Amino acid sequence: MFHILLPDGRSIDIDKPSSLSDIAKKISKDLHKRALTVEVDGVMRDLSTVVDHDATVRFVTSDTPEGLEQLRHSAAHVLAEAVLELFPGTKFAYGPAVKDGFYYDFDSPIVITESDLPKIEKAMQRIIKADRLFVRHELSRAEAERKYADDEYKLDNIAHADGDVISFYEQGKFSDLCRGPHVPSTGKLGAVKVMSLAGAYWHGEANNKQLTRIYGAAFPTRDELDAHIKKLEEAKKRDHRTLGKQLDLFSTEQDIGPGLILWHPNGAMIRHKVEEFWKEEHLKRGYQFLYTPHIASEAIYRRSGHLENYGDMMYSPMDIDGQPYRVKPMNCPGHILIYNSNVHSYRDLPMRWCELGTVYRYEPSGTLHGMLRVRGFTQDDSHIFCTPEQVEDEINAVLDLMEHMMKAFGYEYKAFLATRPAKSIGTDEQWEMAETALEAVLKKRGMPYEVDVGGGVFYGPKIDIKLVDALGREWQGPTTQLDFNLPERFDVEYVGADNERHKVVMLHRTVLGSMERFIGGLVEHFGGDFPLWLAPRQIRILTVTDASIPYGREILAKLRGRGLRADLDDRGGKIGAKIREGELLKIPVLLVVGEKERETESAAVRRRLLGDKGVKLVAAVIEELVAEDIERRLPPKREV
Repeated sequence: MFHILLPDGRSIDIDKPSSLSDIAKKISKDLHKRALTVEVDGVMRDLSTVVDHDATVRFVTSDTPEGLEQLRHSAAHVLAEAVLELFPGTKFAYGPAVKDGFYYDFDSPIVITESDLPKIEKAMQRIIKADRLFVRHELSRAEAERKYADDEYKLDNIAHADGDVISFYEQGKFSDLCRGPHVPSTGKLGAVKVMSLAGAYWHGEANNKQLTRIYGAAFPTRDELDAHIKKLEEAKKRDHRTLGKQLDLFSTEQDIGPGLILWHPNGAMIRHKVEEFWKEEHLKRGYQFLYTPHIASEAIYRRSGHLENYGDMMYSPMDIDGQPYRVKPMNCPGHILIYNSNVHSYRDLPMRWCELGTVYRYEPSGTLHGMLRVRGFTQDDSHIFCTPEQVEDEINAVLDLMEHMMKAFGYEYKAFLATRPAKSIGTDEQWEMAETALEAVLKKRGMPYEVDVGGGVFYGPKIDIKLVDALGREWQGPTTQLDFNLPERFDVEYVGADNERHKVVMLHRTVLGSMERFIGGLVEHFGGDFPLWLAPRQIRILTVTDASIPYGREILAKLRGRGLRADLDDRGGKIGAKIREGELLKIPVLLVVGEKERETESAAVRRRLLGDKGVKLVAAVIEELVAEDIERRLPPKREV
């Protein structure tokens, strides 16, 4: 008799060794139908696994993260079978599950193109419909090496596998080396779609052979897959690179260099308004502004540990008077030296210093992506120097500022506590103190959070905030890092009430991250439909006839006199064409004026996303818009 304990505390007894599939059927027909894999004593297993001992068992279904991952990884095997069927002689490198789907890297003797994807998907559908069992086999390492002797990719996988037992899975006549587990059969895969094709180097190294990577999406149901595809189509419309060109916000130019952003007037205005808001809020909270140079002696980065820990992201040194200098990858050493230029008492603390500081870091060309992944960017950086007793209050204040600003941009967010990474400096005691302080603040605020094990920076743990945009996507945003280490390296001290010198505690934090990535994300979050306060062009006046041009100019002067950003379209042509152009440029407010409007000192008002709002007195419209601008109101939400 074997005792099987379930997660809800229930238990069942079986009188002989039984497969987990049979145990699921004994519990309920519904569970047997929905179960994909199972966790036995903390280890993931196939449902075909036979249990012959007392065990703690958790059945995994498609509504769990593990179930989705295993469904998607199983779909990657079906993709591999379909490709081999259509392109004989193809070899397979890696086929993992990824967010929303899967991919597989192929080395095919026949070139696979985008036009082949529909027939690959059709072959996958045939395999799924055939409902072939995933059957696990195990070999010794030596047997596995003999089995895959002619396949350099599988031999590489075997070499990197743990243990002496190597497993592979068969579905029909197809087999693939794999650790598992897998869903019971191909018919359990739900809905899949082959999405795209790209090139990928083996192991991600440019010196290795380039493989063909095919991406797919997989969801438990067709409705979920359709919703995902709809979201991708909306994301494509919102792509900041496309909208950046359409709205004339920014560009990158080969003559300047990849990963370096050129801000056009419209994009620069959005950035200016974001920075203006940022500065206002920091001044209200007792921050002071700093400016530090774009280059510095290499010695400062050696002392800070950046050269040791971030050297591969730093640009090569330049020789200045026989000494090596670097363009700065971080702002913190400069802030520390400003602090150390004077002696500070505990009465001076906390000191809150901030800088919109431009830094430069190397990113491989293949990873660059518009404004979201760049080589030169401006951080809204801040360093807070405080006593140990002030740490929790200061972290709490940073989170208050973060919440206030993210609300103004219409972002929801998730919090993560990132702990000590493998590569770090400082003592165990310092790291424990730092992690405890950050966690205490999150708990006192009642802020839900997840622990990101090993996600801290080399000098300390941090609280990371991921912003959730209008499409439900997560963006790396604000971060607060607690640092006991750099104060040790730079002897950053204060004189305490006991007249003795003590090391300060240093907080590193950004609220927006980088201006480039934050504004690129904003473009996609709003889909280019910025709220009035952020829109580069807030209002456009459209004249119906040449006779109404003087009246249009009067309104323009009044709007600009109240600090609103307005322009005048006084060209000839049909008013409908002018309105369409204003809509394409996503201008929040269009004011149409003709002779009737001039006589009544009014304008026909059209609001982006809201449509025709009727004829209103210009004076009233101006007051309404000024209030909306000052209060930084968000635009109406549109359905996605």
